[in-house]
Amino acid sequence: MSRLNLGVTEIKEFFIKKLALSSTLGLDEYLLELPVVKALARGATIDFQQSVTFLVGENGTGKSTLMEALAIALGFNEEGGSKNFRFSAAATVSNLSDQLVVSKFILPDDGFFLRAESFYNLATKVDELGVSGYGNRSLHNQSHGESFLTLVEERFRGNGLYLLDEPEAALSPMRILSLMVQLDRLVKAKSQVIIATHSPILMTYPGATIYSLDYDGIKKVNYQETEHFKLTKEFLNEPSRMLHYLLDDPE
Repeated sequence: MSRLNLGVTEIKEFFIKKLALSSTLGLDEYLLELPVVKALARGATIDFQQSVTFLVGENGTGKSTLMEALAIALGFNEEGGSKNFRFSAAATVSNLSDQLVVSKFILPDDGFFLRAESFYNLATKVDELGVSGYGNRSLHNQSHGESFLTLVEERFRGNGLYLLDEPEAALSPMRILSLMVQLDRLVKAKSQVIIATHSPILMTYPGATIYSLDYDGIKKVNYQETEHFKLTKEFLNEPSRMLHYLLDDPE
């Protein structure tokens, strides 16, 4: 695995600059209960100021729903792929994208929406279309983590806009580090990457902007301030104490 060069060259003109909500009118009822939608409805925005932006927060705050809506608003298929992919196995798709306002600056040469949740369906579609652009090997003939990384390595060409939803769900810690190397490659190739994640490893990518989407709103944080990092560090520093607290019978 190659080493990261922390002296990265970042793009100066971003493909998208800001994400906001125009109105809650007509939105599906359940969306109105999501913390991220509530925050956007109060006037909060998500500004994209670096080549890499992480969206973090607890389950249920609306990260994946927001990523899906952003992807749809940008013209990507809701289950993943490039703008040329048109397939769906999802029973329902939220209508949040109808009210999203995405401020764009310039058009990317490349783009892809990749989500761990529907990766199997995406891999099936890739096989149907042909695997020549994906390493000439079926993604289904590789392990989940291997195929996920293969797609990033072979298909993400650079000078593009890439959306990743919880990529760590498909990856071991070692492969998360490999993904970070690919992330660095994309940044050097003048790309913009937006990632929803729970991974404290990924969050340490140098120079990234991190937005915490929580029940008290949307705020910019550094990785040391995230609950993901603090809890992981606390557990690894004192696993016996944490396990005693979690598992021992109080009686």
